[in-house]
Amino acid sequence: MSPHRSGAAAIVGRPNVGKSTLLNAALGEPLAIVSPVPQTTRDRILGIVHRPNAEIALLDTPGIHKPHSRLGRSLNRTARLAADEADVVVFVTSAPVGAPRVHPGDRTLLVDIGKDVPTILVVNQIDRVKDKSRLLPLLEELGKLRDFAAVVPISALRGDGVSRVLDEIEKVLPEGPARFEDDVITDRPIRFFAGEFVREPILLSTREEIPHAVAVEVERFEERGGTVHIDATIHVERDGQKRILIGHAGEKLKAIGSAARRRIEALVDKKVYLTLWVRVTPDWTDSEKRLAELGYGK
Repeated sequence: MSPHRSGAAAIVGRPNVGKSTLLNAALGEPLAIVSPVPQTTRDRILGIVHRPNAEIALLDTPGIHKPHSRLGRSLNRTARLAADEADVVVFVTSAPVGAPRVHPGDRTLLVDIGKDVPTILVVNQIDRVKDKSRLLPLLEELGKLRDFAAVVPISALRGDGVSRVLDEIEKVLPEGPARFEDDVITDRPIRFFAGEFVREPILLSTREEIPHAVAVEVERFEERGGTVHIDATIHVERDGQKRILIGHAGEKLKAIGSAARRRIEALVDKKVYLTLWVRVTPDWTDSEKRLAELGYGK
């Protein structure tokens, strides 16, 4: 009988390469919010995959980028710390649409991140490349930067190749017992996801500077029998951003609230009453005090 394996696998990479989509596909649940906006993921999100002979704790991390604020530096620290503490690094890059060249950001990260643990290279979005042989030069170049335990091409959005990623992670995890109950898929409280599910429709419905200037603070999360009552404040940095989020006669904020409420109800399987406010908190992304209050650390 095969030994049981248990450990953490940090999903790392540049912004917008499909790390959160991979996590959701592996779990079979839309746990992490997803949008085309860089820095959608701001926290380390744990998703637990239970297999017959393994427990895989997948750590979705913020995309590592060149920071322009205290918030950006905090996100980078979160991702690097997760990689340093993991048993396996799952390095995600995206298949290039044009010439098959290694992205400069990938070069930097592979030199710097998780050097002392087994690393699995995941090339996502291969459905964008008709002739898969065009990926060979890219894989050869990446192979010169690190000795990968495995290379797995996938389409996370379609779920293609995700099981093989989990197979390869399982092979290199240390032997050990399960640490979570079979029905547990995350260590985050529902209150955390309530805030994330409010932020997601904001990212999907606004453009340019708005998503990066938004934080959601859940001020009340109260269960009463078969209902959940949530009060949340959306923080922005300028009056103009507040006007955009509220919209004409409050229509934009109403639509955001409706989308968030549906997502939260699907998660908790209860009726949800969600109340949203928008508050101007000037320069919160560069305030150490406000970042700490909003849960983004120093």
